[in-house]
Amino acid sequence: MTTTAWTVLLLPLIVAISILLGLKRWSGLASLVSTGSALITLFLCIRLTAGEDLVATSFAWIDMGEALRIDIGLTLDNLSRGMMLIVTSIGFLVHLFSLAYMKDDAGKSRYFAGLSLFMFSMTGIVLADNFIMMFIFWELVGVSSYILIGHWFEKASAADAAKKAFLTNRIGDFGFMIGILMVWTLTGSIYFNEIAGAVGGIENAKLLNIAVLCVFCGAIGKSAQLPLHVWLPDAMEGPTPVSALIHAATMVAAGVFMLARVTFLVESAEVAATLITWIGAVTALVAALMALQQNDIKRILAYSTLSQLGYMIMAQGIHHGSGAGMFHLYTHAFFKALLFLGSGAVIYACHHQQDIWKMGGLRKKMPITFITFVIGTAALIAVPFTSGFWSKEAILEAAHHEKLWGPYTIAIIVAFLTPFYMTRLVIVTFFGKQRTEDAGHAREVGPTMWLPLVLLAFMAIFSAYDFLTGPLMANGHADFEHLFGHFGITATLSLIGLVVGVSSAIYLYKGKDKEPVSIPPFANRFYVDEIYGKIVAIFQDGLGKVCDLLDRYLIGLEVQHADLWRGRLLIARGLHEDAPPLGRFSVEEGIRGQAPGLLRGAARLPRLRTHAPASGTWEELALLHQLLLGRPAEESRGEGAGGPVLRSRLRQQLLLGRPAREALFGGAEGPVRVEGLRGPPVETLGAVEAEGRR
Repeated sequence: MTTTAWTVLLLPLIVAISILLGLKRWSGLASLVSTGSALITLFLCIRLTAGEDLVATSFAWIDMGEALRIDIGLTLDNLSRGMMLIVTSIGFLVHLFSLAYMKDDAGKSRYFAGLSLFMFSMTGIVLADNFIMMFIFWELVGVSSYILIGHWFEKASAADAAKKAFLTNRIGDFGFMIGILMVWTLTGSIYFNEIAGAVGGIENAKLLNIAVLCVFCGAIGKSAQLPLHVWLPDAMEGPTPVSALIHAATMVAAGVFMLARVTFLVESAEVAATLITWIGAVTALVAALMALQQNDIKRILAYSTLSQLGYMIMAQGIHHGSGAGMFHLYTHAFFKALLFLGSGAVIYACHHQQDIWKMGGLRKKMPITFITFVIGTAALIAVPFTSGFWSKEAILEAAHHEKLWGPYTIAIIVAFLTPFYMTRLVIVTFFGKQRTEDAGHAREVGPTMWLPLVLLAFMAIFSAYDFLTGPLMANGHADFEHLFGHFGITATLSLIGLVVGVSSAIYLYKGKDKEPVSIPPFANRFYVDEIYGKIVAIFQDGLGKVCDLLDRYLIGLEVQHADLWRGRLLIARGLHEDAPPLGRFSVEEGIRGQAPGLLRGAARLPRLRTHAPASGTWEELALLHQLLLGRPAEESRGEGAGGPVLRSRLRQQLLLGRPAREALFGGAEGPVRVEGLRGPPVETLGAVEAEGRR
């Protein structure tokens, strides 16, 4: 059993490395190897579900004695079994669908390597037995999702979406890391089973609440909850099968799974649990409102995912609601993967058109896709006896049971909005007339693409039933089972919302060729992206100004000071052969006697970091000499020939204002004719530079 668990974890990694290092040139073989490994992993995972609970420790990764010891180990309980079934089954179906969807893609090998890497990363999160191991795989999921979202990196929008997803998740992950350190400090352990035993002894409730909220930050980022939800809709720029795997079934569910894994922490932190419940409920509502006015078929499903994730997160904050949240995660994974792959089939058939108002009339041209898509929609809007009905009602009833009237009311409102925008999607896409040539030329996809749709449609109906959910419905994650016997008012309100939502959408959109309703805030996503953009711009501009001031007045002056000393040495070198003793010579005689050497040394000067205009006068050359090499004390006091003669002006020019060549030779006004010097006259700047090089 231990060997099987390690094989499930490591096989996708081995395949990913093999494709990148050896099979990259043979894209067809690479895709088959990756798909075959996904199938093998699924079979091995099914075998694991029939075994006993397992905690398999392989070796010590970090051993610092009593201070810290981190083992690389796996844990296999009913929670991880259920999640593993989701990851491996949907992972295999996405691989199978991708064989046809990506068959002509230039980066096919890279794509399948990315899928395998993601499978490895997600499996590691599910099987991790401690926070550190989970966090490592958590970050690997972020890297692999970045690769897959940006698969078509030649397209600027895809590259930007990948960066946006990666950077947004780093914000949440930073909080997650702090939370892990706080939990370690409070409990003295990073292992989940040890933390569960120690959490009851924590006396500082405030620190515990802060620690749980920091851990929750990781879920906010990964599961795209407010306010870090902005990355998920843009991530639809990746290939559609990627959206089905990462942004519907697995990656975004990682945050929910993590909270379920540490449910003992959440239930011990009452304030944090309440905040988690409210964030989930508000996210569900806001995302549903945004979905009402979207026209891109994948973005509608993306906001639907946000809304359903809000349900799951809300459940994690409810006392004894974690099981209901995981149950909805389990059913949602199948029907949302079905909807995303169904949308992929539609996009593929319509020559990569994604605007639903440029489709229409596809139900007759794509009957299998249409039927399976309707089944997925029925599960999502909680039509009775579909899987989504049972799991969603469990969450609503859990909120009702705990008398959380605010989140409960919001959830009921969302139960009306979801049928509305999904019915709108089905009517506009599959009914009415064909609005464009792309829709007119659409044909049903091949069996490699529709077979996964049929299998997922089966799971969308039956995945909530006992014969398929045995691995999940146990050991504390099925506390909601007692609720099924008495839905009462909750079921009634949900059914009313279902009927009203579907009827309203049919009334508004049947036979329409354009959007009859316009609500700009919903269509523009409440302008959150624009607000974030302005905030980032303000912060970036402020940081730039601070850095500019530091560079100009701190670092710049230090560098200029170093350049000035270098200039003194270079000019001293130039004066070595020509300088007469200063003695009591007048300033004029001293300058005239030393000017040739002075110019030779100055020609070697680097450009000082300066910007002031040049005057090119002999007085400044004299001042340069006096500043760099010194002057008699009586002249420094203003008693010598001519007094100080604006010495401060030259100092300003040298330190803050102008290049050395301009200070010496007059800048852009051309070469300065130097007269009255001992030795050969220096006629031009070129001659001076040549003299300096000699």
